[in-house]
Amino acid sequence: MTDLEPDFFSDPNVIADPRSYFDLARGKGPVHREPHHGTLMVTGFDEAMDVLSRPDTVFSSAVAVVGPIPPLPFAPAGHDIREQLAAHRDELPWSRHLATLDGARHAERRALLAALLTYKRLLANETYLRGLADRVIDGFIGQGRCNAASDYAHAVATYAISDLMGVPEADRGELVTLLGAPPSQVEGDAVHKIGPDPLIFLKDRFDGYLRARQASPGSDLMSELVQSRFKDGTAPDLDDLSDLARFLFGAGQDTTSRLVAHAIRVLGDDPDLQARLRREPERIPDFLEETLRFDGPVKVTYRLALVDTEVGGFAVPAGTIVTVCLTGGNNDPRHFPEPDRFDIDRENVRDHMAFSRGAHFCLGAPLARLESKVAIERLLARLADIRISEEHHGPPGARRYRYEPTYTFRSLSDLHITFTPA
Repeated sequence: MTDLEPDFFSDPNVIADPRSYFDLARGKGPVHREPHHGTLMVTGFDEAMDVLSRPDTVFSSAVAVVGPIPPLPFAPAGHDIREQLAAHRDELPWSRHLATLDGARHAERRALLAALLTYKRLLANETYLRGLADRVIDGFIGQGRCNAASDYAHAVATYAISDLMGVPEADRGELVTLLGAPPSQVEGDAVHKIGPDPLIFLKDRFDGYLRARQASPGSDLMSELVQSRFKDGTAPDLDDLSDLARFLFGAGQDTTSRLVAHAIRVLGDDPDLQARLRREPERIPDFLEETLRFDGPVKVTYRLALVDTEVGGFAVPAGTIVTVCLTGGNNDPRHFPEPDRFDIDRENVRDHMAFSRGAHFCLGAPLARLESKVAIERLLARLADIRISEEHHGPPGARRYRYEPTYTFRSLSDLHITFTPA
């Protein structure tokens, strides 16, 4: 690697092809300091696992969503910055939301959601998911083409989490449009890019839903949420409930939508794999795990070193922002032989970190896996000969895709396909 290392956080070529960047970075070692923002890039699987497994007294998740941009609202001083962080924590982006919390505050709120997202609840939702996927497909199957990112992946994911949470049916179509793309981190206004609460635009709406459930509970997830209690028996206030509900809604549709779109992109270039999965639908879960490993919906997450420490033999002073490259680790040849080969028969196909690891392992991973499995099952059952549109994306070997301008997430802006109704 040379001093011409591209800027991971702004270079459009890196946004388009992050796997090549991670390969380039890994060539300098599994841990190295990138030259543009001074963050440590951790691209090795073992080293990433080490960071994600450390206690939050060593690495904080306060910067988990946006990393080194913007800079910390204080100048780190000394070998222990825990008091400094506590004094400035509310100034950090996303500071109210679960992904950035540490310690007891994180554990208490995570426990509330974990108690609601039970395996029994998810299985009970599977029949609805199958009917939903078919209804969405009915809307475009007669055309022989569609934008699979928005018309299918995004629509199915948003309607699915809406039903699970109990969002009124009359509001669901509007929310599909409202949540069209994740907050930009490279373009757009500051509130939706790096504001302290980028989901603020949903607050009044979700406050209303929650107040309605307090007055008249139903059987949906938000009804159970308003009746939940912390371990000490106290009730969360409305702002806490709203933070959790909005975060679950946003994250619940985002990850699944991206995963389904990426999976369809792979299938559109591999007719043999399509045929195999139609013959062996029980292998669809393995196909999705390999999709997650190869090019997952979340490229990176971030940690803030609270005390002097080390990672992979590399000194990490207190105040250092560490970029944990999930896709980088998932393509580390030391852990996944021939990582550039898409192979659903890998022995360790589920041993990836696409949903992170440790205390912040994605709570919604089982839901994302179930929704994605059903979405791909129904698509393969209803559509034959799924092909990537050359008109929109160019010929095989020279595809052109547009990705949302974010450095943290991996989100196709559109994915045009053609097909024959089965």
